[in-house]
Amino acid sequence: MTLFQRSIRELHQMLVDREISSVELTEAVLGQIDAVGEKTKAYLLVTRELARRQAKDADERLRANRDVRPLTGIPIALKDVLCVQDVVSTAGSKILKGFSPPYSATVVERLEAEGAVFLGKTNCDEFAMGSSNENSGYWPVHNPWALERVPGGSSGGSAAAVASGEAIAALGSDTGGSIRQPAALTGIVGFKPTYGRVSRYGLIAFASSLDQIGPMTRDVVDNAILLQAIAGHDPRDSTSSERPVPDYLSTLRNGVKGMRLGVPKEYFVAGMEPAVEQAIRDAIRLLEQQGASIEEVSLPHSDVALPAYYIIAPAEASSNLARYDGVRYGYQAEGAKNLIEEYMLTRQQGFGAEVKRRIMLGTYALSSGYYDAYYLQAQKVRTLIIEDFKQAFEKVDVLVGATSPTVAFGLGAKTQDPVAMYLNDIITIPANLGNVCGISVPCGLADGLPIGLQLIAPGFREEVALQVAYAFETATDFRKLQSPLMRAAA
Repeated sequence: MTLFQRSIRELHQMLVDREISSVELTEAVLGQIDAVGEKTKAYLLVTRELARRQAKDADERLRANRDVRPLTGIPIALKDVLCVQDVVSTAGSKILKGFSPPYSATVVERLEAEGAVFLGKTNCDEFAMGSSNENSGYWPVHNPWALERVPGGSSGGSAAAVASGEAIAALGSDTGGSIRQPAALTGIVGFKPTYGRVSRYGLIAFASSLDQIGPMTRDVVDNAILLQAIAGHDPRDSTSSERPVPDYLSTLRNGVKGMRLGVPKEYFVAGMEPAVEQAIRDAIRLLEQQGASIEEVSLPHSDVALPAYYIIAPAEASSNLARYDGVRYGYQAEGAKNLIEEYMLTRQQGFGAEVKRRIMLGTYALSSGYYDAYYLQAQKVRTLIIEDFKQAFEKVDVLVGATSPTVAFGLGAKTQDPVAMYLNDIITIPANLGNVCGISVPCGLADGLPIGLQLIAPGFREEVALQVAYAFETATDFRKLQSPLMRAAA
């Protein structure tokens, strides 16, 4: 087994025991990036010198046994929506090409405090708007399981990097499924924490009431380790919760015996592939065999979650992206005759088609005469969805269902049909609107492609979702499945 195929906890022990150095580990991962990076296109920028410098610092820390933490010396990838001081951060958009932030995101600072090693910025759908990673302003990402297929989006680069061995772990962001869906399509573990659990300071905004940063790893223990490092209150983020962060590892092994698991009938949606449905039903039976009780529940407003989301999220995007005008930073169009024309040309040339589509949708929904009919109504629907989850969690501890209704689809298969593309997030979007947390774990293969099981827990009960996820993971061998690009390196 190569170094980059190992878990965080295995590598941590090897680093502490001085079996390996962080420099050796980092070079092994950089070597895998060199070997397969042109195939996956997972990175927009590989920060080799920064990684090597941080690895040397981590080795000194390890040698001196000075404040050694679980992520000290571990190479991690960062989605390109996360600001890193003096490192180009573009949000996958040409309008921010060459932009180097003067500060780092809080999650980045927390990983730096852990002594983690930053490999680079992973490719993503432009401003995190997409379900396939084909909306990147630079190039699409390819799924390590089948290079002619999408890895999911918008955190497709982070997912592909972890699944191909180009990172030990990664951070992504999830606005409507952008961590969980690509995790499902690439066979890894992805967690969307509760809104407010992880600081959004330094996250380039898409929809500010929905965006959340979360961990992407190869197994549940690693996911808990990474979440532990980034969670917690941040005074620089007014939406950050002051609730204490539990020890996620301490309850991980408590099992599911006696737990009540709910199966939302609305989550077996029309168009779900038969093999996906079968894998989910098999997973539910396995959890029942482990001692959990299974109950069908209803989330009656799930069918209107998608249209509500595609009013709320574009409306917030329209507001957030108004700042990209070519005046203060980022791309600036040439040849404009006046200021207004400069604004228009900059945004016309700098934004991609999907971003323009969502800005127009959002601006329309917020416009005079339509605000009450669209945006206000969508917010009322959101309240109903929140209430659906509250009522469900009065009966059960965790909700169980599919993450994506299909396995990874072919590159270009849905790019001409925005509605078909939006339907990929039909099962993940409600969790963002409902202010709950959700994790995706591998639960099988269909035609050689990964399937994800989604576990949804109440807000700020991440430890419960992790507990069920770990129980399922350890009862199966799915965590051992590796993409062809990973296997080829063995």
